[in-house]
Amino acid sequence: MSKNTRESKPTQGPLKGNESVSSTESSQTQISGKRKPLFYLLAGSLLLLVILAYSNHFRNTFHFDDSHVIVNNIYIRDIKNIPLFFKDASTISSLPANQSYRPMLATSLAIDYWLGKGLNPIYFQFSTFCWYILQCLLMFFIFLRIMNIAQAHKWNTYAALLAVGWYALHTANAETINYISARSDSLSTFFMLLSMFMMLYMPKSRRWLLYLIPVVVGILVKPAILVYPGLLFFYILYFEENSGLKSALSKVQVKKISKALYLIIPSLLVCGLLYYFQGKMTPETFTPGGKSRFSYMITQPFVVLHYFQMFFLPNELSADSDWTALDSILNYKFFSGSLFICILLIIAFLTSEKKQYRPISFGILWFFMALLPSSSIIPFGEVMNDHRTFFPYIGLVLSISWSLYLLIIAFEKEILKNKSYKAAIFFGIALLFGGHAYGTYQRNKVWSSDESLWQDVTIKSPNNGRGLMNYGLTLMAKGDYSQAEEYFKKAQERWPYYSYLYVNFGILKEAMKDPSGAEFNYKKALQYGPYNPECYYYYGRFLSTNNRKSESIDLLSKCLELSPGHIYTRYLLMGIYAEDYEWAKLADIASTTLQFIPNDKTALYYLEFSKNKKTKIETALESIRKSPTAEGYLQLSLLYYNSSNYTACIEACSEALKINPNYAEAYNNICSAYNQLGKWDEAVKACEKSIQLKPSFELASNNLRAIKSRKLKVEKALQIAKEKPTAENFLNLSLAYYGESMFKECIDAAQTALKIKPGYAQAYNNICSAYNNLKMWDEAINAGEQALKYDPNFVLAKNNVAFAKNQKGKN
Repeated sequence: MSKNTRESKPTQGPLKGNESVSSTESSQTQISGKRKPLFYLLAGSLLLLVILAYSNHFRNTFHFDDSHVIVNNIYIRDIKNIPLFFKDASTISSLPANQSYRPMLATSLAIDYWLGKGLNPIYFQFSTFCWYILQCLLMFFIFLRIMNIAQAHKWNTYAALLAVGWYALHTANAETINYISARSDSLSTFFMLLSMFMMLYMPKSRRWLLYLIPVVVGILVKPAILVYPGLLFFYILYFEENSGLKSALSKVQVKKISKALYLIIPSLLVCGLLYYFQGKMTPETFTPGGKSRFSYMITQPFVVLHYFQMFFLPNELSADSDWTALDSILNYKFFSGSLFICILLIIAFLTSEKKQYRPISFGILWFFMALLPSSSIIPFGEVMNDHRTFFPYIGLVLSISWSLYLLIIAFEKEILKNKSYKAAIFFGIALLFGGHAYGTYQRNKVWSSDESLWQDVTIKSPNNGRGLMNYGLTLMAKGDYSQAEEYFKKAQERWPYYSYLYVNFGILKEAMKDPSGAEFNYKKALQYGPYNPECYYYYGRFLSTNNRKSESIDLLSKCLELSPGHIYTRYLLMGIYAEDYEWAKLADIASTTLQFIPNDKTALYYLEFSKNKKTKIETALESIRKSPTAEGYLQLSLLYYNSSNYTACIEACSEALKINPNYAEAYNNICSAYNQLGKWDEAVKACEKSIQLKPSFELASNNLRAIKSRKLKVEKALQIAKEKPTAENFLNLSLAYYGESMFKECIDAAQTALKIKPGYAQAYNNICSAYNNLKMWDEAINAGEQALKYDPNFVLAKNNVAFAKNQKGKN
């Protein structure tokens, strides 16, 4: 017992043995032990408000890093891989640069995948939310202990509850709760708080060092909580040894510092050993993404100021910021941020001296220490990220809430006498909580889809190349290729060496029926991302689609060398080997895939397929002969469709309809096949029949809209060409046909343009492109060379001719 602390008889305190219990702690046990019904009503109301605030987030899908941590990661698809997570850090991500040692994070994701029986975001989101609620419960008891030690008061229970409620509803936390792979922040924070809770409320956990177990688990989720020993030191110094920062320098207080240091030695040793172990387990391919350590470091003071401001007004939240590192300390941002940090540290120093103000100091120190892993000397790819405040805001909410609470109890008598004061406090709390609940609900909407998320990023962070590219991807998915290309070009202006951008440019050019443009961009992607497996996968997929199987296999094999867990590369290779009757290779890749995912349906299918040594269509036909079902014919129609045999696809669907006349899916497949054949009237009839049978059939509705749009586009171009038969109008008609994969019609229209305007280089180029798609290489070369004859500097024609010659040489 220190000289500055009054002695009192402990009634129920958690500290035993040689540990002393202050009068405030004794009071705390009395206050917390007899909570009034009002408390439970308030707690229940807050819980309900948090649930309502997040009620629209449970179906929010995977975004951003979720793609390589969850969606493309083969390892989390089988719960039996959990032991492997602790042996091999490459299991955390399909991207080598992102493979750090986080086995407990991978474990939690594998469990959610197992519970949801696949990539069902509801299970992932619900799991994260449950951990969040449990975290807030731990925060309540920790806050209550700190508050009661600082100054016992009958309202402390409510103060702790409202402080936790503020945090639970805080809009900025929606960035972490919605972002599934960012549960590394929330889950590691939970385990750190669990350890602190055990330290405070379970004396035996100190004696037997049991409180270190959650610390170990938390660090294996994310090493950001390695700052825990520092937090523990200041807690012990402030609230157990009753010493401030200034008085700690006196001879008497030095002993207290020594005792505090002694108590945290076990946690220091554990954290140090784990830090060393994680470094050993993390692959050499891992990189945090940053470049200049100095530039990153001098930027962080202003970033910290931004985080502080966003605590009070989170109106600029962005999933992907466009902040850049400072070049010099001679910048107002560095000075303003540094001045802010100094002021806050001075406040922390001054408020540490008096017991009743120490929660303010402790909260400030928590805020700074929790930011150290991301806002110090370790350069990350992004200098600022809003989800990084999840752990630091715990300290800030404690500090700010306690400051406001001290102001309230200082005027306790006046408040109790004056109804207006009570109403003002109630209204202020309601406004604060209601505002954050509304803000959280709105951020959940932003995170609900790729389109809404990345559109928000383009508004909040207009100079972020990744955000512009990702929004362009959502436009491309809707078929708005021209707008998608505009956003890709904007992204290129800002991030000219971003490998993912060129991958997506390649995908866009494929969709726009420009194979030479697609290949050009895929090669650019490889140039800027030689260690990015996605570059190899998408280029390999493109080559496979264009019947360049041997080149495709080389690239896909390289992808698996970089990322053995890239599941879609494995699926694609299985399909290629099956089509080429490479039974031994097919069996090998299917078997190795089953080692990671024993019950993977695709791998099991191909493994059986390799034993039968028959094509997929042959297997389907054989199955139908044995047992003719509507479903079997539908599956056969899909196989025909994927092999571009659209007539056979329609015939298979017709057989399915003989068995089940009301089979909406069969009519939809007929619609799709007629659409590819350019027979739009028949396609519209089939789609309308499908929707008539199944009004909620979204795929058929989308197909119908797309067909009508395509038909209208071509009919409009045809009408213009007929009304005004100029070479330019027939050239536009040929482009319209080309865009709808009607290559023969494209050639006819371009040849009509040549009759009107001989030597029309653009018309020859269109003919060349169409023949390329028809794989008629000699005709394509002849047409392309004619284009170059009349326009020697025609770059697109040069690319098309080069592509045709390249393909001819391989066939």
